[in-house]
Amino acid sequence: MKSHAWSQFSQRSAPIRIALYSHDTMGLGHKRRNLLIAQTLARSLPQASILLISGMEEGRSTNLPPNVDYLSLPALHKNGEGKYQPRRLELPLQALIAMRSQVIQAALKAFAPDLFIVDNVPRGAVRELNPALAQLRSQGQTRIVLGLRDVLDEPKIVQQEWQHASNEEAIAQYYDAVWVYGDPAVFDLTQEYRFLRTVASKIRYVGYFDQRQRLQYLASPETVVEDLCLPPGKLALCLVGGGQDGAALAQQFAQATLPPDTNGVILTGPFMSESDRQHLQACAATQPRLRIVDYLEEPTQLLKQADSVVSMGGYNTTCELLSFGKRSLIVPRVTPRLEQWIRAKRLQDLGWIDVLHPDHLSPETLSNWLAQQPTTLAKARSPIDLNGLDRLPELVIDVLTQAALPAPVYCAS
Repeated sequence: MKSHAWSQFSQRSAPIRIALYSHDTMGLGHKRRNLLIAQTLARSLPQASILLISGMEEGRSTNLPPNVDYLSLPALHKNGEGKYQPRRLELPLQALIAMRSQVIQAALKAFAPDLFIVDNVPRGAVRELNPALAQLRSQGQTRIVLGLRDVLDEPKIVQQEWQHASNEEAIAQYYDAVWVYGDPAVFDLTQEYRFLRTVASKIRYVGYFDQRQRLQYLASPETVVEDLCLPPGKLALCLVGGGQDGAALAQQFAQATLPPDTNGVILTGPFMSESDRQHLQACAATQPRLRIVDYLEEPTQLLKQADSVVSMGGYNTTCELLSFGKRSLIVPRVTPRLEQWIRAKRLQDLGWIDVLHPDHLSPETLSNWLAQQPTTLAKARSPIDLNGLDRLPELVIDVLTQAALPAPVYCAS
């Protein structure tokens, strides 16, 4: 139920302007998360204007409310060592960052948002947000929020990286709030990472987003499974996120033995190499119950019909598995970060998923898991907060109606 304050604010004469930034260098999760936030806020506040600033053009959604639009930045990606590189343009990294930074700053100056929500990286990719953050803070008209996923990495690594990037100083100087899209019962950032008081005092746990709500924003529901012309039977689904580093899991799944009367579908994602796609298609050509799907704008259409799921452990994909309550085996990425492994193990301990270390990945291990009979694990699952989307409007109104504050002084204790 919306508060009285929210109703009053939604009726103000000047439409609210909200900008969301995601650097988008690997996978589709950041973009889909920001899109879902935008869709939710557009529904709660129909007169708002919402601008999505994204570093990813792939999978640009057609399911946009009329008051939401995109600004696509020249693309970055991360190599196998986790280092940023230009995705397409033959430019030095710093030249591309300078271009992106200038575009972001100019867009925010012209758009003049009431609220700016930054996804995951306090200073943006390679500090590209620094000029824009300083500009917005000096003008004093924009509230700035940092949105964080539930797990960043091992505490020691996060502390080192955040100290090197002066992230806590950035939060103290520029940000009015930090929203954590997770549940402290799964992972408590303030305890695990020992944030300074200037950061910890701004943290609000939003809860995970119920990804089933994405289905209501479809312009025209697709008959995904029907279009694959599969024989009757159960559905085992393999998800590899954007596919940039998901070929190994997809290939092992393609070689696994499916249980009787079970169909297999591999969703490769837009970033899988063409050679890997061709290899998978060759495998599927010899297996009448296996299909390869290159890309779906809304993969939840396929997920909702699955009986079991084998997946990598990206944040957004994991939230999808939690939302639909599917029997799931997560094979997390363990390099260059342990984020996926840490999250998966916590959720396994809470009874929500099964976990397989990638060193143990093989057609045999996948075949054995697929052959297991589903259990009544749902009764043993510890509760997890999936109500984040319902809280977003109140969080927005809270930050927009708080008294204007001077730039906080950075504190080292």
